[in-house]
Amino acid sequence: MIIGIDTAAAVIVRRHITVAAPLRRVWDLHTDVSSWPSWQSDITAASADGPLVPGAVFHWTTFGMDIASTVHAVEAPHRILWGGPAHGIDGIHQWTFAEEDGVVHVHTEESWDGEPVRADVEGMRAALEGSLTAWLDRLKKAAESA
Repeated sequence: MIIGIDTAAAVIVRRHITVAAPLRRVWDLHTDVSSWPSWQSDITAASADGPLVPGAVFHWTTFGMDIASTVHAVEAPHRILWGGPAHGIDGIHQWTFAEEDGVVHVHTEESWDGEPVRADVEGMRAALEGSLTAWLDRLKKAAESA
């Protein structure tokens, strides 16, 4: 059972952003996998066959990589944890959401491990940092403009 990111992974990146929108709007936008390509331009395809519950699998494509992610934990509307292998990378991604004083604090952390990651730790860290920063920025823009 996976309960969080892999703290022993070769690459771990943590990012945070504050969103001036209601918690439910931010959560719903973020967990509506099929709508990701409409606001997250790095994702070219995404689909979930049902609700995001532990054990559910959703599919998405980003930077030419087809990814099948398994949901490991959901505590709506405050936390979601998913992960899975993609092209030799074992990724685990956690998102948390907390509303305070009319804004939502979004925190994301992701671990990557596997041979491709260990072969280029700094390059992979830079790629993950860029990806998470862009995702947060786009989530903020989409939630605040809704």
